[in-house]
Amino acid sequence: MRRFLFSQTSCSLLRRQRRPKDIPHRWFLSSASFSTAEYDDGDAFQSSPSKVKIFDRHLKRTQRDRAAWLLRPNDSFVHAVAENLVDRLEDCKKTFPTALCLGGSLQAVRQMLRGRGAIQKFIMMDTSYDMLKLCKSSQLDSGNENIETSYVVGDEEFLPIKESSVDLVISCLGLHWTNDLPGAMIQCKLALKPDGLFLAAILGGETLKELRIACTVAQMEREGGISPRVSPLAQVRDAGNLLTRAGFALPGVDVDEYVVRYKSALDLIEHLRAMGETNALLQRTNILKRETALATAAIYDSMFAAKDGTIPATFQVIYMTGWREHPSQQKSKRRGSATISFKDMQKQFGNGS
Repeated sequence: MRRFLFSQTSCSLLRRQRRPKDIPHRWFLSSASFSTAEYDDGDAFQSSPSKVKIFDRHLKRTQRDRAAWLLRPNDSFVHAVAENLVDRLEDCKKTFPTALCLGGSLQAVRQMLRGRGAIQKFIMMDTSYDMLKLCKSSQLDSGNENIETSYVVGDEEFLPIKESSVDLVISCLGLHWTNDLPGAMIQCKLALKPDGLFLAAILGGETLKELRIACTVAQMEREGGISPRVSPLAQVRDAGNLLTRAGFALPGVDVDEYVVRYKSALDLIEHLRAMGETNALLQRTNILKRETALATAAIYDSMFAAKDGTIPATFQVIYMTGWREHPSQQKSKRRGSATISFKDMQKQFGNGS
């Protein structure tokens, strides 16, 4: 496991430089859509394909709209996650002419591409119109002027993308807010062409563990009970099962842990708002008492503050990789087809122990 330490004031990362070229852009309208479940009406924001609803998708769209205005242009944590995710394209000899980027850190992903994957057409999709508008307005600064870029207002739970129409699907810090994560991943697989690649980064269950502890202690002390303040997140052991359940071939999962330091708990909350990562649980308590909030900040500082006065916040990021099936992909041999036994191998290469 790799551990990274970031400060909110500065962070230097080594990145490859690419030649700037001209970028054509247009707004994208899909001629067909599909889903893993049926809707009562055609509006993806008015209903959800998931029978069990954990997150308020209306609220999450509002939070994304707000984040478009608060977004930090040089967010070291977001850019590091996007860089690590997109860097996986350099491990592939295959090119990806058409790519779809879903929600989350759209702008960071586009900035980190820099020619990786030989992408020619790039579709950016988000539930927030304001976020897409921000991405469109900052397009010329992304360094990908040779890529034809399209923008789609859509929901990950109901992809408005044709089946077998894209070569690559990227989601950076967005899919963990879907009510039906397996269903969303199945739709991503269906949107891929054969031998297409799925790349995703989601927040894991160890994320903001310090804030969870501080909130729990403060609420028990001030209110005599607790209510959910931090969203439930997937565990590392679940990620492989999600890829297999969605039908991806050659699934791969790895995890990174980032520690970001803030001046105070209030700075942490402001950063979460700027990322659009604040609480969106349906069963949340709408009002947080002032004394509980102040107690949370004080407990956070007393339990986790460093000698320099800063407080740490842990972000566990789970990276998932999967491919849509194709005859050219390597496959495991049929059970019982081995031509040599481990006993014979031990005799030939063993040390006699």
